[in-house]
Amino acid sequence: MSSDLTFTGERFLPSCTGEIAYEHWHRYAFARLFVAGQRVLDAACGEGYGTALLGAVAASAVGADIDGASIAHASVRYGDERVRFVQGSCTQLPLPDGSFDVVVSFETIEHLEAADQPRMLSEFARVLKPDGLLVISSPNKRLYSDARNYANEFHRHELYRDEFAALLGAAFAAQRWYHQRLGCWSGIWSEEQGAGVEAWIGEADQVRPYPGPEGMYFVVVAARSNATLPPPAPRVSLFADVADSEFKRSEASASEVLRLDGLLRDRDAALDRQTAHIAHLEALVAERERIIVERDAQLNARDAEFAQRFQAIAAIERRNLELSTNIAVLETRVGAAEAEGARLTAALAAQERIIAYRQSLRWWIRLPWFRIKRRFARG
Repeated sequence: MSSDLTFTGERFLPSCTGEIAYEHWHRYAFARLFVAGQRVLDAACGEGYGTALLGAVAASAVGADIDGASIAHASVRYGDERVRFVQGSCTQLPLPDGSFDVVVSFETIEHLEAADQPRMLSEFARVLKPDGLLVISSPNKRLYSDARNYANEFHRHELYRDEFAALLGAAFAAQRWYHQRLGCWSGIWSEEQGAGVEAWIGEADQVRPYPGPEGMYFVVVAARSNATLPPPAPRVSLFADVADSEFKRSEASASEVLRLDGLLRDRDAALDRQTAHIAHLEALVAERERIIVERDAQLNARDAEFAQRFQAIAAIERRNLELSTNIAVLETRVGAAEAEGARLTAALAAQERIIAYRQSLRWWIRLPWFRIKRRFARG
């Protein structure tokens, strides 16, 4: 069954399959035991499929939900002379007092804040006639959340069994409790309809009556007094969809496990090949690093040789600079010596002229002593 609404996880749609479908459909199938020929309210009806299921056996069925889009969809899809839908909150139902024989509300209470939960149950009591019946469900917080370390983002306040019982007790003192959960059983059944149901739990050396596990969900049929409670429902209620989707899902899961196991083996083989390839690459890298180390050693030796050469060149350049300086000094000294030589040569030449002059007759004649001698000779 398809729906034009989108599944968000908050409201179940009949297009869903598997575990969630089994749980939701089964609750409504179970509730049909108590609504035949009755006026029934499906509170928080969502998409409306459950209201339609109840309406098929009830005298009339009203589905109420706070979501306008869901009510519009349900009215078009399921509405008829016996089934109708109204928009309204479960804490303030737009319905008259005492107008229903049975109120059904599945997986609703946990979506309300703790302060709103008593108001919802008070509204259910208000719209029920005095001997009316409430069929309600709630997740078992101990298994649903605590044991699985799971948090449903749409749940505002989940309940433990004693909390749920205390809330119900304020308006519905008489209670008959049922547990619901998925499991794996082997079924043997007669082709003929029969009332008796037996269930066994066993191991290698014994079997004993199956007490049933603790439920993932509590389903409670409640009334104001024990006298108005209906007869107990069958000891066991089973449900499967016509497509057997949950069994097929289990088979598909097993096939998927085998497929994934094959993929894992293929992956392991591929990883082995990759590991060998990586080892080969690592060997190549090691060889490359060895070559690089050798090349670096050669480069370092060459750099050291170059450094020595540069040092030798620098020493030569310093020596050349010193020689150039010394040459400049020598050139300066040579220039000075040449100048001094020229001066001495000129002085020598002057002395030689003086000597030559003195060696001449004119010089001797001019000598004073010669003039004096001649004076005495005359006297």
